[in-house]
Amino acid sequence: MMAGELVLAAVATLLASLLALVLSHFLPLLLNPKAPKGSFGWPLLGETLRFLTPHASNTLGGFLEDHCSRYGQVFKSHLFCTPTVVSCDQDLNHFILQNEERLFQCSYPRPIHGILGKSSMLVVLGEDHKRLRNLALALVTSTKLKPSYLGDIEKIALHVVGAWRHDDGGSGRGGGVRVVAFCEEARKFAFSVIVKQVLGLSPEEPVTARILEDFLAFMKGLISFPLYIPGTPYAKAVQARERISNTVKGIIEERRSAGSCNKGDFLDVLLSSNELSDEEKVSFVLDSLLGGYETTSLLISMVVYFLGQSAQDLDLVKREHDSIRSNKGKEECLTSEDYKKMEYTQQVINEALRCGNIVKFVHRKALKDVKYKEYLIPSGWKVLPVFSAVHLNPSLHGNAQQFQPCRWEGTSQGTGKRFTPFGGGPRLCPGSELAKVEAAFFLHHLVLNYRWRIDGDDIPMAYPYVEFQRGLPIEIEPTSPES
Repeated sequence: MMAGELVLAAVATLLASLLALVLSHFLPLLLNPKAPKGSFGWPLLGETLRFLTPHASNTLGGFLEDHCSRYGQVFKSHLFCTPTVVSCDQDLNHFILQNEERLFQCSYPRPIHGILGKSSMLVVLGEDHKRLRNLALALVTSTKLKPSYLGDIEKIALHVVGAWRHDDGGSGRGGGVRVVAFCEEARKFAFSVIVKQVLGLSPEEPVTARILEDFLAFMKGLISFPLYIPGTPYAKAVQARERISNTVKGIIEERRSAGSCNKGDFLDVLLSSNELSDEEKVSFVLDSLLGGYETTSLLISMVVYFLGQSAQDLDLVKREHDSIRSNKGKEECLTSEDYKKMEYTQQVINEALRCGNIVKFVHRKALKDVKYKEYLIPSGWKVLPVFSAVHLNPSLHGNAQQFQPCRWEGTSQGTGKRFTPFGGGPRLCPGSELAKVEAAFFLHHLVLNYRWRIDGDDIPMAYPYVEFQRGLPIEIEPTSPES
């Protein structure tokens, strides 16, 4: 009898839990009848798996296409375990971004906090975020046109592309033709640049290799399933972050011990600031490495991918850089004035950002009930402004599926409602211009020294993070014999 009662009690508890789960899932629908149209999917999971289904990054993907056609450009869903309003509307996206901390607030899933750390500029709120971002803007402003920074970019770019003439990794195809995994090369370049600017380290130093190894583990975990069990990518990422933090703390202590040592990098500025705790300084370094590594390398890969499919645009870029180089001595370095002359290159970069959609969406939360036009966004609901939907909207960008750099001719090169590749509002990426400078300088030496084509089929996929499935293998051939 006792066993039977235990079974009944267990069944009753299970049924009560299931009922509570169903009620908690669908109750927001009943309490907020004026929220946008949409669907919530299954309890607990909602529609998250469908939303995260991989698709080509220059397309909306099946989930957004289906929901926009059924419910319009603004709809409700249940994503990341919470009621959500998804916006594919340029005006509402702009409204959300411009009302940060007034009506909306940054709200990334908790597991992201576990990897990035509680002091990361990507997750901190309010005055803490404003303080860190102001410092980042000051660093970027002082760095972007500094001759030593531009010289470092060019030196590293020449080192990376120059190595292809000597090392084919066993992939030589005769006649100077070889295949390189371009995404890996772009990451190598971007990491070398950012670690030099932030920590004053050269690619040859052992500590640089150690940081890169830990950083790769960190990046894999950042985009993995958030399960902290020893051996999982997420757990390895948390451990890798701790190792990187310890390495950075060691470098900080060495600088302090050296006293007057001045390398002119970000870390020097951080150490001279009394506004940040040591923990915030370490997090700031990690944020800088993350932004300068992943975003920049992916942007360069996108540019090479799209130019590899458009001989006409590639020819126009090459002509522009031939013209710039023809007015300089053979060994003369590029300058800020040369960068300003790379007008068509800037159009190509903007179009690669629009088509490639490196950042598909961002996470926000409504701080109160928000009425915008005919939409009501309930307090506490997650809000996802989807940038890719605006970038690929044919009513805003003619022939939106086509790569057409000329669409940017004579238009503002900055951000706006129709073009938000780096976000917007108070959380606009402070290093966006640095990424463009580095991409332009790398492209300069690539187009002057090599011709290339994509080796096989490879496309940028949104997971929702963007990645080339095969690492973008390209077949390259020197344009002239090595002098």
